[in-house]
Amino acid sequence: MAQQPDQTPAKEAAPALTGRAILGATIGNMLEFYDFITYSFFAIQIGRTFFPSHSEYASLMLSLATFGAGFVTRPIGGLVIGAYSDRVGRRPAMVLSFAMMGSAIIVLALTPSYDAIGIIAPIIAIAARMVQGFSLGGEVGPTTAYLMEAASIAKRGLVVSWQPASQQIAATIGALVGMLLSEFMSGPALDRYGWRIAFLIGAVTLPFGLWLRLGLPETLHLRETGAAAPQGAATRIAVVRVNARVMILGLFILASGTIITYVTNYMTTYAENTLHVATDLAFAVTVVSNGVGIVAVLYGGWLADRIGRWPAMVWPQLAALLLTYPVFLWIVDTRSASSLLGGFGILALVGSLSYSAFYVAFAEGLPKNIRGAAFATIYAVAIASFGGTAQLVVTWLIHVTGNALAPAWYMVSATAVGLVAMTMMHETAPAKLSGAEQA
Repeated sequence: MAQQPDQTPAKEAAPALTGRAILGATIGNMLEFYDFITYSFFAIQIGRTFFPSHSEYASLMLSLATFGAGFVTRPIGGLVIGAYSDRVGRRPAMVLSFAMMGSAIIVLALTPSYDAIGIIAPIIAIAARMVQGFSLGGEVGPTTAYLMEAASIAKRGLVVSWQPASQQIAATIGALVGMLLSEFMSGPALDRYGWRIAFLIGAVTLPFGLWLRLGLPETLHLRETGAAAPQGAATRIAVVRVNARVMILGLFILASGTIITYVTNYMTTYAENTLHVATDLAFAVTVVSNGVGIVAVLYGGWLADRIGRWPAMVWPQLAALLLTYPVFLWIVDTRSASSLLGGFGILALVGSLSYSAFYVAFAEGLPKNIRGAAFATIYAVAIASFGGTAQLVVTWLIHVTGNALAPAWYMVSATAVGLVAMTMMHETAPAKLSGAEQA
């Protein structure tokens, strides 16, 4: 059975960390995800650059396969960098992952096209994606652990919600950059160098992100209340075995969430390639849905602090399950700006609320001495298995069925799996647990 939260009052605990510490963690995560997610927005242009083909479908599929290659190394990065964060500290782990991401994104942005250097071009692109995957695999676990450990008990949900919110912010910024580039550049210019500008914009921010992270105070040494107690005397394998239940549930929920996230991030390509809407409207869909998602995840974190982790997870997930197919049907039938913007906005709202509560519940349910590695590895395995293939699966489903509703089928299935796993999670909110004990 999963290790239950330790309710022993913390002794000699340092004051809750705020301000620059939280900003440094979330901005670093945002900058990393900007670089990683931007690839999916420019999958068509990158495909033409590194994988030219007489078939537009084949070129896009090879580009998406390269995007998926970055997920192969994520579990390795999660295990290596996550374990490093549990042994040495959250700050050095976050600095390491950020520096690796910066190097990889610059290499990808500056690699010449296939027409210029031949087969070496796609080889370099794939290698850069794999380095990016390794670094991001080790990013989420230490960052989430840091945010939870840095927050006061009463605001853990809200503070941890900045982790998924930073991803939404990154996606929104990436879409805005895409909109501006597509608005002011011709199609051929966007293919040749426009997508490179989008990546280099992220690279320009790297010095600021590194400066912030190098100045972060460490949280690994802090004692905490209302979280699973460390099991220092036990072997790491024994600790994992004791906490197997919460880790397995976390795997299913993260698998569900990553399918939904990456299918949502694919909506720019989907709107342009499948629904055949204008490029600027396709990017606007992503801007609106991610903008709504930012508000939703922050509200979800706030809600988790008020009503508990379990209800803040389960009820919004149920709403998402019931709404996904009807909303997609509306979008595909009308293909209007109002249905695209409104429909994907609704899905972003209900689909994002649950995951802030889950992130904090999962972090609270893991002992500190395995929290970084366990969270990072499980997150990376879920994303490598389902996130890296989500866009390929959706593109393939649309191609073989000829049905524009294929993404809805995949999202409904994933949402149902996540809902079942969420209902089986324990409540971890300290206030709720204390109230239950007093009753």
